[in-house]
Amino acid sequence: MGLRKTPGWSSIEANNKVDVFYTGNQSHLKCEEIYKELRNLNAKMKILGYVPDYSFVLQDVEEDEKEHILMSHSERLAIAFGIISTPPKTPIRILKNLRVGGDCHNATKYISNITEREIIVRDSNRFHHFKDGVCSCGDYWQT
Repeated sequence: MGLRKTPGWSSIEANNKVDVFYTGNQSHLKCEEIYKELRNLNAKMKILGYVPDYSFVLQDVEEDEKEHILMSHSERLAIAFGIISTPPKTPIRILKNLRVGGDCHNATKYISNITEREIIVRDSNRFHHFKDGVCSCGDYWQT
């Protein structure tokens, strides 16, 4: 039918340079550090009660692969890059071309709490200001 899905991307400016991440991206120069940070964050999030929401994974794959897919969404890659590339407790600002998915929205609340950072995500619909485990949208995106 000629339909194509728009690929999701997220961008972040760090050290006077804009980096763009696509879901599943593994070509970034700091790829190993980014995924190491994501694994570390994922473990801390689970201790605090985070449960991955696999309904946001559209592929028919095993559960451990679904978790990896969620962990490699573009906004999480950009956030992890921001964490390893900027001083502690400084804000992270992300621009995303699509709407933030529910699992990433939930995960970003945990990440803001764990890292003690404000994370600002501008998605296709609104700004989300995550701070201390809460989002300014009041989880409005779910409605």
